[in-house]
Amino acid sequence: MTTNTRIEKDSMGEMTVPDTAYWGAQTQRAVENFPISGYRFGRRFIRALGLIKLSAAKVNRDLDKLDGKIADMITTAGQEVVEGKLDDHFVLDIFQTGSGTSTNMNTNEVIANRAIELAGGQIGSRDPVHPNDHVNMGQSSNDVIPTAMHVSLAETIKYDLLPALEHLATTLSAKGKAFDHVVKIGRTHLQDATPVTLGQEFGGFARQAHLAAMRATKAVKALRELPIGGTAVGTGINTHPEFGKRMCVFLAESTGVDFVEAEDHFEAQASKDAVCEASGHLKTMAVGLTKIASDIRLLGCGPRCGIGEISLPSVQPGSSIMPGKVNPVMCEMMIQVCAQVIGNDVAVTIGCRDGHFELNVMMPMMAHNALESARLLASAARVFADKCVAGIEANEQVAKDLIEGSLAMCTSLAPLIGYDKAAAIAKEAFASGKTVRQVAKEHKVLSDEELDNALDAMSMTKPG
Repeated sequence: MTTNTRIEKDSMGEMTVPDTAYWGAQTQRAVENFPISGYRFGRRFIRALGLIKLSAAKVNRDLDKLDGKIADMITTAGQEVVEGKLDDHFVLDIFQTGSGTSTNMNTNEVIANRAIELAGGQIGSRDPVHPNDHVNMGQSSNDVIPTAMHVSLAETIKYDLLPALEHLATTLSAKGKAFDHVVKIGRTHLQDATPVTLGQEFGGFARQAHLAAMRATKAVKALRELPIGGTAVGTGINTHPEFGKRMCVFLAESTGVDFVEAEDHFEAQASKDAVCEASGHLKTMAVGLTKIASDIRLLGCGPRCGIGEISLPSVQPGSSIMPGKVNPVMCEMMIQVCAQVIGNDVAVTIGCRDGHFELNVMMPMMAHNALESARLLASAARVFADKCVAGIEANEQVAKDLIEGSLAMCTSLAPLIGYDKAAAIAKEAFASGKTVRQVAKEHKVLSDEELDNALDAMSMTKPG
């Protein structure tokens, strides 16, 4: 052994561990076994693990299962995990044992060794704090990891994603009100349709974002039931009957999320339907945000040879070869994020269905993908609101000119002159390059006043 390493032991024997590491032998084995992707669990998941371990120490103390001094040491070290002070010691790859046992033991070893250090003991000695006997008391990886999935995902959605979606909805709504007077052509099947206001379009976008926020709330509710207390297979072996319920009280108080003990621990550990549901909500949000970003990109295409009914803020040069070109990069960013989220949901769905008998063995991958989806959507929604939506301007003259040239304007003539005559006017206007108004005047199908009233675009946006 060099001065830069130490020897730790587990049930399989000795392992050489870096001297500065708080992790131990089991974690080191997993480091060497799974050099797969370089992906690591993020801050929210590590925080959840810390909350679970310090809560467990408090509950076991209160149940007279754990010595008070040891509980205090675990709580202190666990709080450092919660605060992110020990993140560098969570070193395992996402692609590992499907139960997440390696990460659970990584947590146990880090907290135990840090607690030993704080007590003035020798790291790796397992004295006075043992990673299994004390830090993992009353727990199993099989209920800790799914509980961490629920806690971390619920917190991410509630505190990161939900406010971002609400911010986007508010920003879109403000634009909708500002653009309410701007009349433009509607489009169905990517073809001209009857007029709408730009405000109505953006109001629709705002509603989509608001509904996405509502789905975020539903996703949090789907994650309320926690598996903790079921231990290995759902029976609660080696833990106190009150452990799960009391854990949920501590976790609810610590997170502000209304967590409760799973009604049936066998369901909670054998299936991951709640995570599948939450991921499904994230996917639905991504689909809606794709629609918003795609429509905004199309409405702003041009600036001279496209639709050009709106102008998007210029945030960076768009081409290395075409001077002055500016691209809708924020829309493109959002669409790419949403594509990733949809892909993540596919992986989560496949993972959720792989629960055989009493345990799902795809949990680390599922946790990573679902958390990544929530994180990406939160960041993208806020950036999109601030760097794109907030700076959008209406090109009112372009919108007005496009309406006047649209053949769909003859729709309002049909009730007055009949569908066939209106269709004939549209065909003639198309063939001649004239407007519907010009052809209708030439044929004198209505008086000038009647024609102007019938072809008033704003009145078409609010019929009746």
